[in-house]
Amino acid sequence: MHRFNIILLAFLIVIPLSAVDGNEILKKLDRNLSPESYESYRKLVNIEPNGRKKEFVLFTVKKGADKVAALFISPASEKGRSTLRLDENMWLYIPNVGKPVRITSMQSVVGGVFNNADILRLDYAVEYNVEKAEDMDKKLLLHLKAKTNTVAYDRLRIWVDKTRILPEKIECMTEAYMLIKTIHFKEVKDFGGGIVRPSVMETDSPLHEGYKSIMIFAGIKKREFKDEVFTLTFMPNMETLRK
Repeated sequence: MHRFNIILLAFLIVIPLSAVDGNEILKKLDRNLSPESYESYRKLVNIEPNGRKKEFVLFTVKKGADKVAALFISPASEKGRSTLRLDENMWLYIPNVGKPVRITSMQSVVGGVFNNADILRLDYAVEYNVEKAEDMDKKLLLHLKAKTNTVAYDRLRIWVDKTRILPEKIECMTEAYMLIKTIHFKEVKDFGGGIVRPSVMETDSPLHEGYKSIMIFAGIKKREFKDEVFTLTFMPNMETLRK
């Protein structure tokens, strides 16, 4: 009888949750990572195999499900540049160039392992559906499939801290499950206003052997914006949003 109970317990631990439950968990994870509309300051660090580093500081704003913009604060060579994302459309504004130019999700305005989709990220639940959610004792494993073929990654596997409903690790893959990159979430921090989330995201990729990129959040808080902030004509004026 004791052996039967052990087998039954093991079965209960690995039994998958429904996809409906998984999608609700994913929405909660999105809100735990950030408010629906917010501003943030973060540093991006690219590390090459020889140890050389390049750092960028970005001021980022987001509104609702599909609007994100970011302003480069440093280094001096990048200061004043801004990026805009409206759904799957992205642009880069460079002072003195004249007008914003189109960029793609798989390109990177900073180089390194983070691409534009990572830097101007929408909520995961906006771009993905949960196909399967597995209960793994203290963690949940969510298997995500992209809703369209325009997103940067066809599939994601997210390991979720069951207590906090926060990501611990994300594997980004192709449709054929080839690993593109892994993102590790570290150093959970209380940012105030009810936002308690990892302050460090570190990514590596088998496609960029020896390279590593790190994103460090210095601040994030809820803030509302007018729609005009997320337009091509406003891109040169993003500095006016900083308080």
